Amino acid sequence: MRGPYERELLEGRLADPMRGLLPVIRSCVRWARRPLQPASRLWRRNLQLRVVAFTLLMSVGVVLLLGFVVIGQVRNGLLDAKEKASVKQAMSGFSIAQNMATQDGQETDSTGSGATAKQSDSGAWATDLTSQFSSGGKGVYWIVVLSPGGESGIQSGGGTPRGARTSDNALQKSVSKELRAAVDRTPGAVKQYTKVYTDDGNPPRSALAVGKRITDPGGNEVQLYYLFAFDQEQKTLGLVKGTLATAGIFVVVLLGAIAWLVTRQVVTPVRMAAGIAERLAAGRLQERMQVSGEDDIARLGESFNKMAQNLQVKIQQMEDLSRMQRRFVSDVSHELRTPLTTVRMAADVIHDARSDFDPVTARSAELLQNQLDRFESMLSDLLEISRFDAGAAELSAEPIDLRDVVRQVVDAAEPLAERKGSTVLIRGDAQPVVAEADPRRVERVLRNLVVNAIEHGEGRDVVVRLATADGAVAVAVRDYGVGLKPGEATRVFNRFWRADPARARTTGGTGLGLSIAVEDARLHGGWLHAWGEPGGGSQFRMTLPRTAGDSLRSSPIPLEPDDSRRNRGLTSSAGAGTLSVPEPRGGAGQGHRREMGPARPPLIPPMPSTGSARPPTADPAALPGSGARVVGHREAVRKDEI
Repeated sequence: MRGPYERELLEGRLADPMRGLLPVIRSCVRWARRPLQPASRLWRRNLQLRVVAFTLLMSVGVVLLLGFVVIGQVRNGLLDAKEKASVKQAMSGFSIAQNMATQDGQETDSTGSGATAKQSDSGAWATDLTSQFSSGGKGVYWIVVLSPGGESGIQSGGGTPRGARTSDNALQKSVSKELRAAVDRTPGAVKQYTKVYTDDGNPPRSALAVGKRITDPGGNEVQLYYLFAFDQEQKTLGLVKGTLATAGIFVVVLLGAIAWLVTRQVVTPVRMAAGIAERLAAGRLQERMQVSGEDDIARLGESFNKMAQNLQVKIQQMEDLSRMQRRFVSDVSHELRTPLTTVRMAADVIHDARSDFDPVTARSAELLQNQLDRFESMLSDLLEISRFDAGAAELSAEPIDLRDVVRQVVDAAEPLAERKGSTVLIRGDAQPVVAEADPRRVERVLRNLVVNAIEHGEGRDVVVRLATADGAVAVAVRDYGVGLKPGEATRVFNRFWRADPARARTTGGTGLGLSIAVEDARLHGGWLHAWGEPGGGSQFRMTLPRTAGDSLRSSPIPLEPDDSRRNRGLTSSAGAGTLSVPEPRGGAGQGHRREMGPARPPLIPPMPSTGSARPPTADPAALPGSGARVVGHREAVRKDEI
């Protein structure tokens, strides 16, 4: 058993706390991206910029890698040379100091001063040693003399340590405890990198410490340290770094300039070709590329010019042929109106007197009258098509309520609906649907759609739905007849196209109605789209801008209706005659029902709603009516756009 909270959560009755934060997060992301959009657009559209940027990036990487390697090699070389020279100099100093201590000890013995004198002279000897050794290396190295047994310095005769001897204000802490312990344990010289601290307020300096135990004139062991500064090596390394940095910047800038010049030679002809191609597409067929040289770019320019020349010739031929055809159709249509008027007058006389004829002749008079009606309709359609082809069609836009136009069209189609046994439903007419449009052309489009839906609906209901949103209005006509097979929705707006070429036309059907309808929609700056599924009916949707001259971004009505097989969860194997239109519910905004034929029960019970209505989906910027989508299988990917 689930608790009340779980049931409400599963039923979707509790609001998700994060749902309210998502719009805020999206707004913040869009606000953060807005300043970067011009740079991002420039990056995507400029090939030369990307090539130069990648070249600079790779050059910086190469220069940095090369700099690290060179600086490492130079530093290691300087350290090795410094270490060898320092150890050599320190060993020489240790030898001299030991010889001096031995000579001083022998002289003390010869005078017979005794052990007390030797011990008292140890401190003076260390001071003299420090002074003598540091005099020749001031600023280059420091001398430190320490006792191996004490923390403070030289051992006195009574075992009390005296102060350490250092040169040039060096402090005793410059020699680390680890180094002193190592010198205590090792009879030879010991070296270690250290920091030299002085009492003059200067920052510590890097140095190499070399220490060794020697014997003073009193026979006591002391530790003698040389501290060699790395000042000169650091200056040399800084000079190398500065030189490499300057050379690296120069190399990077030079490579960037070279990349810019090289890519410019390639990108400039490409940009020229793109601009000329755009002008060719705009109708300026005389545009050509400038060709110089004999390289690959020159051959590309020559090929492009040959292609443009051939296209110009072919397009000119097609324009001439199309102009001749349009003129022929226009001339023939106008010339046929006079004899057609004469034939119509004679046919009307014969038709009015058909009651005096025998049955065969009377039937012939009726057939003549019907075919003349079709002939006049086709002639009017041909004249309208010729106006569209000649660019002479004019739009007389004015604010109209599409609900009135839809009702007029439905009233005019009432006799045909009664003969077919269909019921026409008008939904979405609770609120005004106002747009700036040409009422004559809109009525002609809707009349074509409604009549076609009734004729191909096989006696089932026809639903006319109106909606308005986001600066657009839409009218969709839905039937539940034979529908459209896969691929037919892309050809339904072609002139003189028929779904079944073997079937003769029995009602209307000049084959130009939908072609004129899509041209009327384009003249308004709107769309006319088609959707269908085999045996599941079809839906034609006209979308117009609410204000004349505006551009459309989306349609208030999805192209695929909510009651399609896939949306209702049915399999594609359901045959014709298994679809039914749910009865409209009462209340405002539920639609208006107009009965156009004898009432009858639905073929199957209405399917329950599986969720809320889908939001309007955006239509692409393709030419309206240039093709639509046919749903033949349930597994097909859902798309409301064309």
